[in-house]
Amino acid sequence: MGPLPTEITQLLNAWQQGDQSALERLAPVVESELRRLARIYLSRELPGNVLQPTALVNEAYLRLIEWSTVEWRNRAHFYAVAAKMMRRVLVNQAVARHRQKRGAGAVLVSLAAAGAQADRSADVIALDEALQSLAKFDNRKSRIVELRFFGGLTTDETAEVLGISSRTVHREWDLARTWLFRELRGQA
Repeated sequence: MGPLPTEITQLLNAWQQGDQSALERLAPVVESELRRLARIYLSRELPGNVLQPTALVNEAYLRLIEWSTVEWRNRAHFYAVAAKMMRRVLVNQAVARHRQKRGAGAVLVSLAAAGAQADRSADVIALDEALQSLAKFDNRKSRIVELRFFGGLTTDETAEVLGISSRTVHREWDLARTWLFRELRGQA
């Protein structure tokens, strides 16, 4: 049986209050869930990607420990922030791969400019750009996509993090996915 949500929340609160031992106790408790999320993200990458789930979790974890002053509301909030960190790691890696292919001083190009043989790093970059565009006019829908797609949170967990109803999450998730599909299809 996995850790209780309240156990994770208690450890997060203790860490926030300066208890470094809470961080040490938290890491093994959340590791399996973070690795599960990392495997999901990496399954969308090209075969042969050098980044493994453990490395992705480690990169995200290193960024998370710098967030000791965050007021953690609950475990869903923690996983939402972890998802954002993993997304940033993957986007940064995709940008770096993209630049290596085009030359060190290359400028980031859209999927349309990359041509029909765009690789997955361009897809990750395009998804990130589309989410940023969505956030400009509807930040909540962008957060829902981030939490559900990158964070692997359920509808109820997403609703808890955002402080809205599950029904609203479901409705806006459907609208956001449709918008993203159209946006990305227009770029391809």
